[in-house]
Amino acid sequence: MKTLGIIAGGGSLPAQIIEYCRNNKRSFFVLVFENSFDQEIIKNVPHAIVRIGAVGEALQHLRNAGVEEIVMAGGIKRPSLTSLRPDAAGATLLKKLGKAFFMGDDALLKAITEFFEEEDFKVVGAHSILNNILAGEGVLGKIVPDNQAKADIMIGMAAAKNLGAMDIGQAVIVKNSKVVGTEDSAGTDAMLSRYANIENKEQKTGILVKAKKPNQEEKVDLPSIGVQTIENLHAAGLAGVAIEAYGSLLIDKNELIKKADEYGLFVVGMKYE
Repeated sequence: MKTLGIIAGGGSLPAQIIEYCRNNKRSFFVLVFENSFDQEIIKNVPHAIVRIGAVGEALQHLRNAGVEEIVMAGGIKRPSLTSLRPDAAGATLLKKLGKAFFMGDDALLKAITEFFEEEDFKVVGAHSILNNILAGEGVLGKIVPDNQAKADIMIGMAAAKNLGAMDIGQAVIVKNSKVVGTEDSAGTDAMLSRYANIENKEQKTGILVKAKKPNQEEKVDLPSIGVQTIENLHAAGLAGVAIEAYGSLLIDKNELIKKADEYGLFVVGMKYE
C-alpha cells in the first residue's frame, strides 16, 4: 500500500486519519506548518515541521519518506504575502497561484492540488480514506426538524450554493425563512460566534446549512461539521444543522450525533439537485 503523506492542520480530522493508518498498518508521514497545527498530532509519529513558505523543504521531506499519495486534512490559516518568504519552490508555487492566492479557498486549493500533482504526488480526499466520514441522506440523530426548519433548509441550501459560486464560503444561517448569517474566510465557527453575540436568541430557532461549492475540488475542503460545530450551534441557540448529503464530511460522527441528541439539535443530510 502506498505511503500516505498527511498535510495536517488544526482540528480532529488528521488524528482520525493517523488512527486509520495505524489500525490498517498503512505507512504514513505527517507534514505540518509552523503555527498551524495541534502539538498532539505529531507525538510519536513520523513527521516534519516546516515554515509555510519552505515548499522545497516540504517536498523533500515527503519524497524522503517515500510518500506517493497526499491528503490535506484540517484547517491551515492562510498566511499574508509578506510573511511567506518563499524558497525557490515556494516562488514557483506562488507564481502558479497568481490571482488565486488572493481569491477564495476553492481557487487557492485547486491550484495547490494541481501543483502537488505536477510534482508527481496523487492527491486524495479524506473521504476516500475514511469511508464512513461522508454524510449520508436523511436525519442522522434522534431529533427531527419541524416544518419551519424544513423550509429553512431549502432556503439555506440555495443560499449556500449561491455563496459558494462566488467562492466566499460554504455555510449560511437561516431563521424564519430569512438568511441572517453568511460564512466568509474566517469560517463557520466565526460566523456562529458572530451570530451568538449579536442575535437576541430564542432557543432552538434558526438553523445552520452547509453545502459544497459548485464545481468544488472534492479532494480538499469539502464542507464539514464536528463536535465543536454542535457546541457552537447550542451556544448560538440554533435548532440544528443541515449538510449536503454525499458532499460533506462528518468529523467524529458518533460523538457528533451523541452531542446533538444531548442538546436536542437535529442533524440532517440533504441531497441537493
